[in-house]
Amino acid sequence: MKPISDDTIVGGAGLAGLAAAYALASAGHRVRVLERAPTVGGLARTLEHRGQRFDLGGHRLLTDSEPVQRLVRHVVREPLLCVPRSSKILLGGRYVDYPLQPFNAIAGMGLGTTLRILRAYVAAQLAHRLSPRTAVSLEDWVVRHYGQVLFEIFFKPYSEKVWGLDCARISADWVAQRIQGLSLGAAIQRALFRLTRPGPRTLASEFLYPAHGIGGIATGLQAAIETTGRIHTASNIIRVVHRAGRIKTVAVRHGEALSLYHPEAFISSLPLPVLVNRMYPLPPRAVLEAASRLRYRDLLLVAVRLDRERATDQTWIYTPDPRISFGRVHEPKNWSQQMGVAGQTLLVTEHFCFHSDPVWRASDDALMQRSIADLIALGLIRRHEVVDGVVVRVPCAYPMFEIGYAEACAVISDYLAQFTNLHIIGRTGGFRYYNMDHAIESGIDAAQAVVARTVSPNAMVDRELATGTDS
Repeated sequence: MKPISDDTIVGGAGLAGLAAAYALASAGHRVRVLERAPTVGGLARTLEHRGQRFDLGGHRLLTDSEPVQRLVRHVVREPLLCVPRSSKILLGGRYVDYPLQPFNAIAGMGLGTTLRILRAYVAAQLAHRLSPRTAVSLEDWVVRHYGQVLFEIFFKPYSEKVWGLDCARISADWVAQRIQGLSLGAAIQRALFRLTRPGPRTLASEFLYPAHGIGGIATGLQAAIETTGRIHTASNIIRVVHRAGRIKTVAVRHGEALSLYHPEAFISSLPLPVLVNRMYPLPPRAVLEAASRLRYRDLLLVAVRLDRERATDQTWIYTPDPRISFGRVHEPKNWSQQMGVAGQTLLVTEHFCFHSDPVWRASDDALMQRSIADLIALGLIRRHEVVDGVVVRVPCAYPMFEIGYAEACAVISDYLAQFTNLHIIGRTGGFRYYNMDHAIESGIDAAQAVVARTVSPNAMVDRELATGTDS
């Protein structure tokens, strides 16, 4: 077991880790990426099943960041499509546009229900003006911005299906970040008055997408990194040794082999509780207790292959009905025709769960049959069209923003801040609700911080890439 020296070790090969490694490699740094899974990409991977391709959940690239756009356009070696967004909520057997469009809502939910929604919205606005209160829970935030009726009809059943928690226990931080600047009033104004000024990204009508799947970003970054750096998959970080405020050694198991790396800097996108518990010496009890309060939601995908060219015309369909086993379904060929072969298509159902739930431990056949039955019940497919399918389990897919998570994260962050060569990035690493572009930006920012501490005059991150400025 020979110790190995590197400028920087990056823990995790999701988009954040790959972006950090790419920026460092471009600056001439020796960089090594260590990934537990057999492939790179994390949640932003594209899989293939008998000629049909699909992502681990539908992923779209929406960004206002010029550096991120330049990075993606530089590394993706396939066409980047501009895909029109068309998403529906299936409510009571009727489809309603999402984001909400008032006239469509009237047609989908009926005039009576729509009027109830609008009355509740007006009442919520008046109540807030008379007695403003800080939103603590998801329920507080949604009722404040949408009213009680729409909360009960859509947000409550859907959010509780996604997170497995009562809405009163989910932090308002999540929904505030997820749909920044969006309210029912804003949606009505945009629909009625056709406002031309840019709206929240949640209301975007189109998005960027690699022709062969979102995994094209990760594989493009991988190819660029490996011209000078190294990426090791199937490599599990088992210990992070520190001394005197610095990370000294990263111990990694590759199959039966054990390697010790001695980095100048360590960039981590490991799940935050995992990093805390693999530190040696262990952190103080208060930090370990804070880490134990942070949880992740797991994702289970059931992709059903159909003997049919298309099944829907939607990018996403949301299914809040608790009787339906999945929370969302998407059809990859509606994102790009090149995601499948002619004459067949996939419907990918997304089941949100914990690994301790019975659904996570259910057999693939049982999951397939239940998903098929639900797709038939929704009127999306007929049984004779089903050819086969595949089940994919994705642990630690989404940080759980339970009330109290911010306090726990603050305790952990205060502790980790003492390590001068440790940088935390990404959605799972930072325990933040990052969209894809934010994850990439966090990796670039960490690379810049590493370079800023480097004495070498040649260590300059490409300014055009990292900051969007000309050299």
